[in-house]
Amino acid sequence: MGAWRVYPAVAVGAFRRYATYRAATAAGVFTNTVFGLILVYTYLALWEARPGLGGYDQAQAVTYVWLGQALFAMLAFQGGGFEVELMERVRTGEIAVDLYRPVDLQLWWLANDVGRAVFQFLGRGVVPFLFGALFFPTALPGEVAVWGAFLVALVLALLVSFAIRYLFALTAFWLLDGQGVAQALMVTGLFCSGMTLPLNAFPGALGEVVRALPWAAQLQVPADVLMGESAPLGAFAFQAAWAVALLAVGRLVQSAATRRVVVQGG
Repeated sequence: MGAWRVYPAVAVGAFRRYATYRAATAAGVFTNTVFGLILVYTYLALWEARPGLGGYDQAQAVTYVWLGQALFAMLAFQGGGFEVELMERVRTGEIAVDLYRPVDLQLWWLANDVGRAVFQFLGRGVVPFLFGALFFPTALPGEVAVWGAFLVALVLALLVSFAIRYLFALTAFWLLDGQGVAQALMVTGLFCSGMTLPLNAFPGALGEVVRALPWAAQLQVPADVLMGESAPLGAFAFQAAWAVALLAVGRLVQSAATRRVVVQGG
């Protein structure tokens, strides 16, 4: 099998592996729907008291909630994706086997994460989103072009998500214990991505900072593209810039980590 044919196979394998956890998927659908309901009624009360908060009306705020629930598992805002397995393989030393494979380590794990993400979106994200669109007023577009732009933003969001989590995971080469890293990833992911509150609603300098961070490319940017609040080309440029920068840094850190393994291993 050619080197480049390995990565689609890895993605398909990851999709199939996650598809075997039917009970966990059903529980995830239920959990995302329930949390979506809690957040929707919280947002409705907040937007009733503060109309136009963050530049959104109530229908846009509701749409933002259900989009967040649809993408929660796909983009692994609080971690729990490939990075857990990667950090564990570093801790146990099994990473040495990965480094002997005739494939690129970063691309291997990216392919793995793509397979996981596609399944999580289809298996766990679509149902809560459709539930929200059916039972609540939403601000979904009717133009096919807007949905196409949203899908592009979603792919770029996944790349940024992977790049962030890959960098966090690589710290295990130096820290060995990944518990603290996992906690930091969860906190920053939930807060800085806008899962708790749209980043557009953050005031002053804090809002400007969080909207400039890479986490904004995961939820806030795709949401604004979907609801027509952001020009697609500018949104794509922001996401792509962060994706390229983070993936490049990830390769540099990966090289340093590989040298560390070689030195320790003799």
